[in-house]
Amino acid sequence: MEQARLRVVRSPSRLSFMEKTPRVIVEPPDSRGLRAVSVGGTVVGRAWSPSDLRRVLRGLGHPEDIDLEDRRVIVWREAGSGTWPDRTWRRRTATAVMMAGLLLSMVLLTAVGTPDAVGALTFAQRITGFLFILSGAVQGLAALAALDHEGKRQLKYSGAVVLVGALITLITEGIFLFAWLQEREPTLYLPVCLLLFAWSLWALWRLVQQQVWRVIPHPRGFATGVALSGLLAATNFAYSAVYQPTSAPFYVTLTAKFGTPHTDPARPFVHVPLTFRVENTGKVPAYILVDKYLVYGRSADYSKDARGLKGWKKALENGTDAELHVTEKGSRTISAGQFAGPGYWLHPGEGHVKEKVIQVPRSVEYDLLEATLGVVAMRMDRGKINLLQLQRAHPSWHKKEGRFYCPKCSVMTIYEGVVRHNNNVINVTRKPRYVTVLWYGTKEDFDYSYAISSYKFNARMDPDLKELRREIEREEDRYGVESRSTSTRVSVAALMASL
Repeated sequence: MEQARLRVVRSPSRLSFMEKTPRVIVEPPDSRGLRAVSVGGTVVGRAWSPSDLRRVLRGLGHPEDIDLEDRRVIVWREAGSGTWPDRTWRRRTATAVMMAGLLLSMVLLTAVGTPDAVGALTFAQRITGFLFILSGAVQGLAALAALDHEGKRQLKYSGAVVLVGALITLITEGIFLFAWLQEREPTLYLPVCLLLFAWSLWALWRLVQQQVWRVIPHPRGFATGVALSGLLAATNFAYSAVYQPTSAPFYVTLTAKFGTPHTDPARPFVHVPLTFRVENTGKVPAYILVDKYLVYGRSADYSKDARGLKGWKKALENGTDAELHVTEKGSRTISAGQFAGPGYWLHPGEGHVKEKVIQVPRSVEYDLLEATLGVVAMRMDRGKINLLQLQRAHPSWHKKEGRFYCPKCSVMTIYEGVVRHNNNVINVTRKPRYVTVLWYGTKEDFDYSYAISSYKFNARMDPDLKELRREIEREEDRYGVESRSTSTRVSVAALMASL
C-alpha cells in the first residue's frame, strides 16, 4: 500500500515536467540522412540515428530511457521515428577520403615550399616558397573543416573552407603537372600529383553538388579572389623560375698578365711572373664549375717572302692568326693546372687572383710565351650545388672509387655533385641533375670536359651519347652555364732584353 502511494506521488511530478518542457521537433532527414532537432524554433542539435537523438535529448535534460514515440514530448515532422536513411560507412569513407586528400596536399605543398622559403637566393623565389607553405597551412585548416562539413555542419563556413582547399589542390597540382610535361621524366612525386589532381576533381564535383557556395556572402567575389590567387601563384612561379634568373646580368671577367722577369742568380733560368684574375662583374653570384690555365712556348719559322699570309686557310678554319712572315713551327706546354677548381664561387663584385712564376731557361728557343685562362661558370640564382660532393676528386685508377674506377679508360679525375634548381617545383617534377667534370690528359698536356645532366657517371656504362648531348645543351641553358676565356702573349726577346 505504501509502495502504491509512492508511485501515485511520483507520476504527477513527471507529468508536470513533461507539460512544462517544450516539445522537441525532429525535422525530416536532409539529403545526407541527418535530422535536425529543434526546441521552440531553435535548432539544438542534429542526429544520424535514434541513439544519436537520445544523446541530444539527454543534453536537454530528458531521461535516458525516454520514449521516442511519446507525442507529448517529441514531434516527428514528415518522417517517423523509423526513418533514418544515413549510410554510416559511406559517409565515414567520404569524410576520410576528403581529409586524406587535404592532408596529403598539405604535406606536399609544405615539402615543396620549405627549401625555397629558407634557402632560395632571390626574394621572388623565397616568396614562392612562402606561398606554398601558406597554401599548405590552408589545406590543414580545410582538413579540419572537412570533418565538420562531412559531419553535422555546426560551423557555417566549413564547406567554403573545404572548397578553397580543393581549389588550391587543383591549381597547385596543375602547376606541378605543367612543369612535369616539359620533360616528362618519371619521379616519385608524379603518382602523388596525379592522385591529388584526380582527388581535387572528385572533391570539387562533390562540393558543387552540395552547393556549398550558397552560404558565402559574396560568391562572385569569392570566386574572383580564388582565381586571382591562382593567377598570382602561376605568375610568381613563372617570374621566379624563368624571367628573373634570365633578366639579371651575368658576367665573369678574366684577365691574364705577364710581369717583369727576373734572372736566377744561381741558375741559368729566367723567372717570369704571371697573374691570373677572375672577377664577377655581373649582378648575380656565380659558381665556378671548372677552370684551367695553360702556359706554353711557341716557336716559329721566319721568312722574308711576302707573297701572302702564311696558312690563312688553316687560320680561318681554327680561328687563329695568319701572319705574313711567320709560320708557327710548334708549341710546348710549360705549365698547366687549375685556377680555383670545381665548386669555387664568387659573389657580385668579388674577384680571385692567382699569381704564378714561370721558369724558363735563358737559352730557350721559344719566340713567344702565351698564357690562357678558361673558366666555366654557372649562375647561382638558377641552381644550388652540393659543394662537398663536387670538390671531392675521384681518380679513375683507384679501385676504392667504385663506379668511378676505370682501368681501361684514359687517366682521368672525376668530380661530381648534385645540383638542385632554385625553384623546387622543377626539382620535384624532374629526375636529379648532376654536375660532372672530367679531367684527363697525358704528361704533355691535359684538358677537361663538363656536363649538367641526369646521367650519373659510371665508368662501366655507356650512355646514349646523342640523347646525352641534347640534354646537356638543355641543362646548360636552364642553369645559365657560360664559358669564358682570355689569353695574353709576350715576346721572349723582349723579356730577355729587359733583364
